[in-house]
Amino acid sequence: MLRPVTDTDGTPFWEYAARGELRVQACADCGEPRFPPRPCCPRCQSFASEWRPTSGRGRIWSYVVPHPPLLPEYAAQAPYNVVVVELDDAPRIRLVGNVVTEAGAPLGSLPPDRIRIGARVQAVFADGLPQWILERP
Repeated sequence: MLRPVTDTDGTPFWEYAARGELRVQACADCGEPRFPPRPCCPRCQSFASEWRPTSGRGRIWSYVVPHPPLLPEYAAQAPYNVVVVELDDAPRIRLVGNVVTEAGAPLGSLPPDRIRIGARVQAVFADGLPQWILERP
């Protein structure tokens, strides 16, 4: 399995995810949420930030179903979905992930024909990685 590459700005995101929490970075001065994490607020240029918890709920904003040729680590799991989820608590924040049948299920566990733009999803966590499940399976 490929693991995320972390940097100084993004490390807290992965630390919270390892605890089963979906948090987003926000400006501590103006409140603007931002993702990906970065040192400076794009709205007010403040360097003050905080990590706010989210409900983990959102909707599928877009998705693809990759087919071979793929990276060797993923070829055996194809076809699977890659979704962009717009968070309810921060609509300008969109996270990339996979919709699975349950936390820890393999990438291809949900048939691709079950994915729809606008479908409601909830974050779940497996091995420190956020995944998504359909709210109404």
